Amino acid sequence: MNRFVLLKTEKQMLWIDSGYLENYNEQNENAFKKRKEAIMDQKLIFLDIDGTLTEPGKNVPPPSAIEAVRRARGKGHKVVLCSGRNYGMLFPVLEFGFDGLIASAGGYIEYDGQVVYDCPMTPKQQARVLDIFKESGIYRTIGGRNHSYTDEGFKEFLAENAQSEANSELLRWRIQIENELGIHPMSEYDGEPIYGMAFMSRGAERLKKPMQVLQDEFDFCIQDEDACGIVNGELASKAFNKGKAVERLCEFLGISRVDTIAVGDSMNDLEMLEAVETGICMANGSPSLQKIADMVCPSVAEDGLYHAFEKLQLI
Repeated sequence: MNRFVLLKTEKQMLWIDSGYLENYNEQNENAFKKRKEAIMDQKLIFLDIDGTLTEPGKNVPPPSAIEAVRRARGKGHKVVLCSGRNYGMLFPVLEFGFDGLIASAGGYIEYDGQVVYDCPMTPKQQARVLDIFKESGIYRTIGGRNHSYTDEGFKEFLAENAQSEANSELLRWRIQIENELGIHPMSEYDGEPIYGMAFMSRGAERLKKPMQVLQDEFDFCIQDEDACGIVNGELASKAFNKGKAVERLCEFLGISRVDTIAVGDSMNDLEMLEAVETGICMANGSPSLQKIADMVCPSVAEDGLYHAFEKLQLI
């Protein structure tokens, strides 16, 4: 049998050893197969910030977390921040390298520099929310797109309850305000559109009226009451939450739920963990969230994110 074949090109005809050609085709097919498998194995990973990627209120992740994200992205996985922080408060963290962001607990989504979703409150909604919480004597911290504003007296309230170290959200706000991380006094609020609000109340009783008045348009995410009787949480439009944001971004990117992973620590991460295939809670996180998580990893201080990525073979 003639082991040479005639290979025609645009400019000339060549006689090629058929064994070489078969080997060349086989190598190409194997390379294509490997590329296809790599693409199919790529995951979309959603990360909360405070208490998950970083210590509460901090902007610099532990070196192990930075390395975990870097190595995961190096293997082709996509990593997206998914935080209750507003857009402006994400900038110090974004410098460590991420593919996209979900800000304001799902109110704003951006991927690879492109805005995917943007849904602030209407002026009428803003007025209702701010008034009812003020009347009820509940401390408010509102988030616009680039700035946050908090009630005068809130810093003193946090100082009075400094012993409540078990409350990660209380600790986060205390650190953020003490370090002046873009949080301005409410007196400076100029009416810019807001996406959501964090609140703190001396007991659950004060929350009854706001929840009754606003329940048709807004969801309340209440954290576990701490030992000091302080109740804190977040208010967000029913139009979005972290879970809906995960679904919106997956649809935008054409990524199946089976290829999604999320890591969080507090109850405002509940919908996010429920929306993905594998939901992970930090050991320093809410006991209630740990119960519904698929997996609990070590705390932030114990390199939890790195251990979780390693266990899931993302790095």
